[in-house]
Amino acid sequence: MPRDLNALPKAHLHLHFTGSMSIATLRTLSEWAGIALHESLVDTEGLLVPPDQRGWFRFQRLYDMARQSVCSEAALRLVVAQAARDDAAEGSRRLELQVDPSSYAPHVGGMPAALEIILDEARRASAETGVQVAIIVAASRVRHPLDARAIARLAARHAGEDGVVAFGLSNNERSGRTSDWEPAFRIARAAGLPGVPHGGELLGPGHLRQVVEHLRPTRIGHGVRSAEEPALLEELIASGIALEVCPSSNVHLGVYDDIAQVPLRRLVDAGATVALGADDPLLFLSRLTDQYRLAREELGFHRLRTGRTGPGQPQGQPGVRERQGTVAG
Repeated sequence: MPRDLNALPKAHLHLHFTGSMSIATLRTLSEWAGIALHESLVDTEGLLVPPDQRGWFRFQRLYDMARQSVCSEAALRLVVAQAARDDAAEGSRRLELQVDPSSYAPHVGGMPAALEIILDEARRASAETGVQVAIIVAASRVRHPLDARAIARLAARHAGEDGVVAFGLSNNERSGRTSDWEPAFRIARAAGLPGVPHGGELLGPGHLRQVVEHLRPTRIGHGVRSAEEPALLEELIASGIALEVCPSSNVHLGVYDDIAQVPLRRLVDAGATVALGADDPLLFLSRLTDQYRLAREELGFHRLRTGRTGPGQPQGQPGVRERQGTVAG
């Protein structure tokens, strides 16, 4: 009899702050804020967009609409607390929640206040749920690289086991030159923060090589397009760079036409360290356990088991690693 996937211990390493919400949580926050919600945010259909600029614009527009509801200290705290509860219900033992504090700073008196609220609630939620809730601070590709340096300095001030655990770079991979964010990642590394930038989802191997060269990542958010160039994939594996694969996200953003095309099996068979993540459940209506179900039922992983920290995980943190043809959680 197949194992209950909610009972499988997992580490959830790819989940965005606003995108972590359920529709019920979003409705609550919109009522608090007195904001009307676009129908696309509260219907029962996961967002499906083409992988071009126009598709990404639609995704980002809806995400920004949802973020408008996160406009108070109480709202920030609820997002963190509910993310931890939802992960606990799915068997997650560790959650790394990724956030750009500048997005919420205007509502609570600045970036330092926003991050301190989130970190404080992460500690409280960890105690309540038993899930280790950690925070990844991320800059955005659609903002100026100088903003990223300011965010990296803030992250560096809170680096540590009970604070910020990594530094990321998210949003549209097509925006800006990857090398422009190198100084921000250098600041983060000097504070001991691993780099976990996005790359290799909307754009292919050439972009991934830039990410590796300039940002020196420990993990890569997505990275699925590395499967298109075996030599690059071998380099990632040899360097101990892990991949955070989000199968549902890949399909909903039009990278692949259907789940069967997601190259998870190819990545794992090559020896890659892989963590499954939900990315943005609010828009894609697919949570962490759903990714494991897809791996088991659609992508050929009939036996799933847990793994320990691999070379692609931030030091000292529980993580996921593939072993002998399995996806670990």
